[in-house]
Amino acid sequence: MDNKTFARFQELIYQKSGINLNEGKETLVQARIGKRMRALGLNECTQYLRLLESNQGNEEWGFFLDAISTNVTHFFRESEHFDFLKKILNVSIDEGQTKFRIWSAASSSGEEPYSMIMTAANTLNLKSLDFKILATDISSRVLEIAKKGQYHKDNLKNIPVNMQGQNYLSLSKDDYNQFVINETLKRFIVFSRINLSSTPFPMKGPFDIVFCRNVMIYFDNHVRAKLLREIHRLLRIGGYLMVGHSESLSGLNIPLEMVQPSIYLKRGS
Repeated sequence: MDNKTFARFQELIYQKSGINLNEGKETLVQARIGKRMRALGLNECTQYLRLLESNQGNEEWGFFLDAISTNVTHFFRESEHFDFLKKILNVSIDEGQTKFRIWSAASSSGEEPYSMIMTAANTLNLKSLDFKILATDISSRVLEIAKKGQYHKDNLKNIPVNMQGQNYLSLSKDDYNQFVINETLKRFIVFSRINLSSTPFPMKGPFDIVFCRNVMIYFDNHVRAKLLREIHRLLRIGGYLMVGHSESLSGLNIPLEMVQPSIYLKRGS
């Protein structure tokens, strides 16, 4: 892939997803679009680029963004956030709260929102509450995986032992190496495709808690600030935002107060 072609891919990826690809990623982009090129019978990256830029390329954009999106996740990743979630849920119940709305903004293949609902089910009596989790991602492919909720047994190692019982997971009928999230937990989660770089979002909120973790590292400060302003709008007063441990709101002028590293609070005016 020559520099001119890569520069155009960079531009298109930023326009469509907000993902800011640094220089030197030519090989990565070429490798990720290779499968789509083979499926379409294309031999040159420039051919694929012309397809994306043409009127006939509209349907291909979903496949392209699926290929480019990075989807690295596992159950209970950065487990301190789930400890904090449990704490906040307990405090809220003690204060008489019965309605909960939580958003997993970059849910990938589902491990994050399922970790959320496992934590909630282990903490609260969900049957007596109005409890919903919205799980969103830019990739339609990973959302389909998430909706299915089936994972290899090797992926379960980070799930606490007390959450690996039959109330949470069932053995797949088709493959003894696969486990499926129980339907009693799935029903609390709504999956939807959202591009985090395209604001405003269609949801009204307000959310009690937003997890937006390990996705802003792919955005520049302009896209980060736009996303964070929208999250701030959607959070209720007293609501919390959790970001990845390697992420920070420093220098972005967003009115959220850090209560501990990677956890932020929206206070009232």
